[in-house]
Amino acid sequence: MEGINSKGSPYNRWRDLEGDGSHFGEAYDGSSDPFDIASTKNAPIDRLRRWRQAALVLNASRRFRYTLHLKKEEEKRQTLRKFRVHVQAIRAAYLFQSAGDQTNEVTKPPVPRGDFGISQDQLALMTRDHNSVALEEYGGVKGLSDLLKTNLDKGIHGEDADLLARRNMFGSNTYPQKRGRGFWMFLWEAWQDLTLVILIIAAVASLVLGIKTEGIKEGWYDGGSIAFAVILVIVVTAISDYRQSLQFQNLNEEKRNIHLEVVRGGRRVEVSIYDIVVGDVVPLNIGDQVPADGVLISGHSLAIDESSMTGESKIVHKDSKRPFLMSGCKVADGSGTMLVTSVGINTEWGLLMASISEDTGEETPLQVRLNGVATFIGIVGLTVAAAVLVVLLIRYFTGHTKNSDGTVQFRAGKTSLGDAVDGAIKIVTVAVTIVVVAVPEGLPLAVTLTLAYSMRKMMADKALVRRLSACETMGSATTICSDKTGTLTLNQMTVVEAYAGGKKIVPADTAPYLPSVLVSLLIEGIAQNTNGSVYAPDGGGEVEVSGSPTEKAILQWGIKLGMNFDAVRSESSIVHVFPFNSEKKRGGVAVKLADAQVHIHWKGAAEIVLASCAQCMDSNEGLVGMDEEKLLFFKKAIEDMAANSLRCVAIAYRTYDWNDIPNDEESLTKWALPEDELILLAVIGLKDPCRPSVKDAVQLCQNAGVKVRMVTGDNLQTAKAIALECGILGSNADATEPNLIEGKSFRALSDAQREEVAEMISVMGRSSPTDKLLLVQALRKRGHVVAVTGDGTNDAPALHEADIGLAMGIQGTEVAKESSDIIILDDNFASVVKVVRWGRSVYANIQKFIQFQLTVNVAALVINVVAAVSSGYVPLNAVQLLWVNLIMDTLGALALATEPPTDHLMHRSPVGRREPLITNIMWRNLLLQAAYQVTVLLVLNFRGRSLLNLQHDDTAHANKVKNTLIFNAFVFCQIFNEFNARKPDESNVFSGVTKNHLFMGIVGLTLVLQVIIIEFLGKFTSTVRLNWKQWIVSIVIAVISWPLALAGKLLPVPETPLSEYFSRGFYRLTRILRHHQNQ
Repeated sequence: MEGINSKGSPYNRWRDLEGDGSHFGEAYDGSSDPFDIASTKNAPIDRLRRWRQAALVLNASRRFRYTLHLKKEEEKRQTLRKFRVHVQAIRAAYLFQSAGDQTNEVTKPPVPRGDFGISQDQLALMTRDHNSVALEEYGGVKGLSDLLKTNLDKGIHGEDADLLARRNMFGSNTYPQKRGRGFWMFLWEAWQDLTLVILIIAAVASLVLGIKTEGIKEGWYDGGSIAFAVILVIVVTAISDYRQSLQFQNLNEEKRNIHLEVVRGGRRVEVSIYDIVVGDVVPLNIGDQVPADGVLISGHSLAIDESSMTGESKIVHKDSKRPFLMSGCKVADGSGTMLVTSVGINTEWGLLMASISEDTGEETPLQVRLNGVATFIGIVGLTVAAAVLVVLLIRYFTGHTKNSDGTVQFRAGKTSLGDAVDGAIKIVTVAVTIVVVAVPEGLPLAVTLTLAYSMRKMMADKALVRRLSACETMGSATTICSDKTGTLTLNQMTVVEAYAGGKKIVPADTAPYLPSVLVSLLIEGIAQNTNGSVYAPDGGGEVEVSGSPTEKAILQWGIKLGMNFDAVRSESSIVHVFPFNSEKKRGGVAVKLADAQVHIHWKGAAEIVLASCAQCMDSNEGLVGMDEEKLLFFKKAIEDMAANSLRCVAIAYRTYDWNDIPNDEESLTKWALPEDELILLAVIGLKDPCRPSVKDAVQLCQNAGVKVRMVTGDNLQTAKAIALECGILGSNADATEPNLIEGKSFRALSDAQREEVAEMISVMGRSSPTDKLLLVQALRKRGHVVAVTGDGTNDAPALHEADIGLAMGIQGTEVAKESSDIIILDDNFASVVKVVRWGRSVYANIQKFIQFQLTVNVAALVINVVAAVSSGYVPLNAVQLLWVNLIMDTLGALALATEPPTDHLMHRSPVGRREPLITNIMWRNLLLQAAYQVTVLLVLNFRGRSLLNLQHDDTAHANKVKNTLIFNAFVFCQIFNEFNARKPDESNVFSGVTKNHLFMGIVGLTLVLQVIIIEFLGKFTSTVRLNWKQWIVSIVIAVISWPLALAGKLLPVPETPLSEYFSRGFYRLTRILRHHQNQ
């Protein structure tokens, strides 16, 4: 079965469900590194499977929770395939039945239910079976609307009581969703860490042996303290994970909540898709999603893409013979209105969504790379832990391990079996705890944490993230291809200038100066050739105009000319419509008047409509030939208006013979509206001011190394004027080819020329969606990370092709939104720039966390290894290491991964996709801090008794004080180093720290808990209380890390990443070995 993921199709909601990865167009370089995936947006399934298999994982259910669930993804595909087969089987059965003798077919008469004349079962059966016979039996669409108490023109009344009655009778437009996982499930998943399971087993064994040898009063401390520490780690981890999942659930709800227009009480109102009820009249335009099952009331060239339901990519044309519309499908072309007959679970779409509603996640490139880093560190940690285990066991069983009082712990043949096992368990516990600290299980999950935080904050900044990976990819964006209208401008259009009747009219609403015939034709063209509407309240009051900003501006101008919208539309009937097309940049309508005359009205891009005009109307209502002089007059008028940043629209018409129009519905659908020999009625200029914040936003992008390019369907002169106004073009001197280029010129170039020219383009005018797609492809081939804005259905291929597709939330169609990665809710370019800031912040926060965590890793491992090998015991025991792990993993991630973005981020160049995660600056910082901590703590370990004046104390107590000080100083070093990690490349690490309340809260909480542990929980952590001098020593050791970090930042680092030096060394070594082999 061919799915909708065929190349070039913009309708790709289910592209990931239908394909097996082979169709994806992303160029993969065949890298042997499984963790080297530049983009996960279109990554093949086998690449995603490879990195999972290569990762060193202690707790798979937690590590892979926010990645694409490959098994569930396959199950989702299977469900979808079965459902589509089911839909097609029903269709086939109905066609087979209808092919037989229909004279015997009897449709049950409508059964009244409550206040309505038909039951939900009858409606659902008719719609599901596409049963036209039943529809006719019910009296057609008009009869059905009467049964549902709906007016086909004015819709339902829309009062609360009416809506409630309809929901009670026919259901609401929602479907049951699988409940998100509860807290206990996260707690269960946190338990499944292999190392924690081993520690729990060791704790139980230690508990049993301790109680057996020392009695219950004293013997439970060792095992109990380890068990408590493990449970604390598990609970804190589960709480953190559960909070993240709630954030993702809320964001998913927001993604599914589509807003659309319905007709209620004669006016168009915007409602949520969940508020649609049976009986609603819904206008449909190109790019819309069909919100529920229904039947077509009227339509013009209406074409529906049903591939999301049937799996077949062909477009289905809808008319009175094929009136049934299925929920979840997209409007591919044309326009129309529908009557809703079934909603929610009573539709096939509702049944499908209820069966596959669980989100299976998605990984990001950074997540994959961090799994690679975690795997490398984990292997080193496992090796170190194994070495420590072997050394400690050998020393223990050979009698080289001594107690704190100097006695040997194990004597062959003398030590009891219970004591020997207890000693061995303690050694295994230490080794396993080293693995817990060494394998940074939380490192890849820190990405999810910072993404969840960023996505929530981005909602406040008017950006809804649909794909996690886009959030971080935006930080690497090198160019943004932006629309003009509504993104760089306010999208608040007004007609400010007009050329009509052979003269210029300013202001544009001076109807008395125009001849009556011209005004009448203009009003007819404005009222009929539109997909907007005008609502005039019965009791008077302000007129409400709805539609796109361009349509609204022209309708408002028509009202000023004296237009009565409803009256004009009732005087003539629409015969055929050519919906506005972004390729042809014009739209037309054929209308039949009461006297059987036919007028064909066109409206569109001024110079394009002008080229089709043979005549124009003068001030005396006479028709004048469009000679060279007139043509130059209008061209000059268009240029002058465009130079003043006005959008130029021409309105023209022609007459046509009724007998030449096809009289059957099928031929009429295929009939092309005549677009030659037109009579020009007016050329109007619409003012759409630049957004006040856009110039600063463009400047900010340029400072950040991100080039902003304007790609617009408007006149090149209009585009140039707006580009100069908002700073995309610096001056008139920049406004030359190829900086300023027309879409058709770019399209005509060869592939190689396009790549070269694309680099220089700042403004592309009169561009089609194809030109936008070609520009995106050319820029990506040049190595750019491209972000593209789009709002139309035809923008879908460019949005899909781009590294980051940004759809407009207000003007964007559902097709554009579903092809996008991020939806800009206010259509504002300044919000796009905020997304860039957040993208960079995600990357920066992860780097902060890596620097912090690796410092702890290196220091803890080196201290324990050196101490174990040299003296046979470790200064940091299992419980202490688990507390350090909690600070490092969960609390550290919360503190550092939720840092808000700063202006400093926008003074850097974009982050390269293959730049090393650990930069030379980070290596310098972490190695300096780790070396300092290791040196100080090892000196304390070996010379602590003398330095702390403990020589005269009891040996056991002196060692406990020394080890407690080492533990305390080590934890304080980590707390103080969290401040250093906030600003890896800035001198002032305290800048803005008080604004991050979560960071301050976590640091404060860690300090308080550390004091409680030392002062009150010594029995559990094998520590003793410290006096005030020892507390000061601990704090001084930690405070030194601040001036040390500042001094370290004065040390220069090479620009070439350290990883490249290692690669070169490895390459040279390989060459030398090969050379020796050849000899």
